[in-house]
Amino acid sequence: MNMDNNDILIRLRYALDIKNTDMVEIFKLGGIETTKEEVLKMLIKSKDHYDDEAGNDEELEEENIKIDNYTLESFLNGLIVFERGKQEVKPGEPERPAMTIKNNGSVNNVLLKKLKIALSLTSEDMIDVLNDAGVVISKGELGALLRKEGHKNYKACGDRFARNFLKGLALRYR
Repeated sequence: MNMDNNDILIRLRYALDIKNTDMVEIFKLGGIETTKEEVLKMLIKSKDHYDDEAGNDEELEEENIKIDNYTLESFLNGLIVFERGKQEVKPGEPERPAMTIKNNGSVNNVLLKKLKIALSLTSEDMIDVLNDAGVVISKGELGALLRKEGHKNYKACGDRFARNFLKGLALRYR
């Protein structure tokens, strides 16, 4: 099953036990103004995640706010500021970090990178988090996932991997 950005946000919020008011604050720190009501609508699973169980999919689908890559990355940037404090902008640097999610294929890689920064995780910590979720990975494999897209050793991060990382975070932080 493919993870979409809403699914990532739902799992991330759960894993780190983030309150709704903090979600609004994190979006704001990432440059996106939103309300608690809008955040709640972002946290509704999208249609493909439950197959017509209740029969009222249409109502839920209208309520759901789809999260695009820009919104997800803005949230991740906000999470970094929320967890680590605002960095002073050095002269000649842009006010906002450049968006690094180039396409749907790079979402999971950017997710891992930004969570590593936000939570001040070392590569060893990340390997431990994955280990907690039952995934064994070498430092070299992890390095390939954290590389910049286009680097010769870059490896795309699959959904299963990202899902297990979020699961490992939940085991650690809850």
